[in-house]
Amino acid sequence: MRWWPFRRQVSAESRSVGPPPMAEAAPADMSRLLRIESTEIKALDAARGRLKIVGLSLALCFGVLGLRAIELAVTSPAHAAATRPVLAETTRGDLFDRTGQVLATTLQTHSLFADPSLVWDAAETAEALAGVLPDLDVEAVTRDLSSHRRFVWVRRNLTPRQRQAVFSLGLPGLDFRLEPRRVYPRGRLAAHIVGYTDRDLHGLAGAERSFDAALSSSDGRPVALSIDMGVQFHLDEVLRTTMDEFSALAASGIVMNVRTGEIVGMVSLPDYDPNRPNDASNDERLNRSAQSVYEMGSTFKAFTVAMALESGAATLESGFDATEPLQIGGHTIHDFHGENRWLTLSEIFIHSSNIGSSRIALEVGSEGQREFLGRMRLLERAPIELAESADPLLPRNWGPTETATISYGHGLAVSPIATIAAFAAIANDGIYVAPTLQPVAADETIVGERVMEASAARDVMALMRENVTDGTGGRAEAPGYLVAGKTGTAEKPSRGGYDRNRLISSFSAVFPYDDPQYAILVLLDEPHGNESTHGYSTGGWTAAPAVGQIVSRIAPILGVDRSDADHNERAALVRAALMPEAIP
Repeated sequence: MRWWPFRRQVSAESRSVGPPPMAEAAPADMSRLLRIESTEIKALDAARGRLKIVGLSLALCFGVLGLRAIELAVTSPAHAAATRPVLAETTRGDLFDRTGQVLATTLQTHSLFADPSLVWDAAETAEALAGVLPDLDVEAVTRDLSSHRRFVWVRRNLTPRQRQAVFSLGLPGLDFRLEPRRVYPRGRLAAHIVGYTDRDLHGLAGAERSFDAALSSSDGRPVALSIDMGVQFHLDEVLRTTMDEFSALAASGIVMNVRTGEIVGMVSLPDYDPNRPNDASNDERLNRSAQSVYEMGSTFKAFTVAMALESGAATLESGFDATEPLQIGGHTIHDFHGENRWLTLSEIFIHSSNIGSSRIALEVGSEGQREFLGRMRLLERAPIELAESADPLLPRNWGPTETATISYGHGLAVSPIATIAAFAAIANDGIYVAPTLQPVAADETIVGERVMEASAARDVMALMRENVTDGTGGRAEAPGYLVAGKTGTAEKPSRGGYDRNRLISSFSAVFPYDDPQYAILVLLDEPHGNESTHGYSTGGWTAAPAVGQIVSRIAPILGVDRSDADHNERAALVRAALMPEAIP
């Protein structure tokens, strides 16, 4: 510290004398300067002390926060997890059809959540969100945002446009999480086969449920199905048109490979969009091809004839009395268009005689009938992968009356998939192959179970072909593909009996007859006749024409060749058109 602010000039004499007295050397205000400087030093020391205290306080606060964070992350994982949502696994395999078309896949989408403790005004926030998410339940969201929870879902699986609209609102307390979402590119087409999952990607229906373990495996490998989407499209389109034409309540259709059991097409109407399963009714989600059971009507006569031939109770030329209605167990059995005469077994099938069919079954007996239908897997759920496959409805007592009515498809209700699998066994020379949704390799050997002799199966096939050429199934013919089949018309049960005005009309077929490869079934629930059918709503007038249309469309897709006979017929027509002079 300088004591003198300036240096004063002195003489030599003055310098020779000792130091001057302090009173003379210091300026007059020196004591005041010293006091000011001492005050400044004290102020600086006090400031430094306060800064040290603030720094220590901040360090202590950060230390406490750090320790709390460690406690939450390490020592209290259960509590920390309680405030976080459980997110679904993202590894779920895709579903494909047999040609490689994607039926189900998983995409990452944004889901909106909120921390209610950070929301300023719950009601205002809910109203604002409803402006960009119109179907939002404002009351429920307001209630959730007013809760004391730290996490609530607001809307999961937003579209990119919805996410941007919410983000633009700039509302506090809202945020997004990436979540997997199951997407079905083909929509309603094959909805009942493919099925759907819940939000956490657990299979709930269809193939999603049947193959859930494989699809949810750690490697997320894809699963291929046996269906062909080309076949599925035409099956679906024809069924929709037919259902609308005859104002039916519902419709079902199945196409099955008789040698491998592969289901290449399955439709159930009405249907639903698997991308929005919660918007569908229970009626729309019902898979009528597997989950519903019906009394199939006269299609069961194919099994009755097969049973008689297999057991030796009758031959094709055996005769049965159909001259008048059959009285049995207090019931009277009539024919729709009675021949009123004795009929051979072949004629009973071609003319679809209920009386004749009943007499055939009674000749075999109740035990023989039950044993044969059991071999055809008609007394159990169809052995397909679908969990929806339904058990049949069996009669409580299986006596003579039940034996007679079951012979023509009343008194026993089975699923369409069980019915078509039994027809496929007849087409496959009497070997039953279980229906499946899994594709079969070309070089894979399928081992079925023989349920009837090949000779009996071929005789029934011949009758089914004759039924199309000369019987009730004529409208099912598909030129070039030799359809063989049987009509079915069953009255629906009602209180106290059956309702003649409510029918289940169907047609079960195999094609081509000379080289059976595929079985097909079309079923209509309560169709109504129109001018084109002269008011009739039976299987021959409603379901049979649909089968013919479907076969004509899908046979080329499935690689089924047209018959040589028809090739020759077409060649003759071409020659006649080009060379009319050659016609004798």
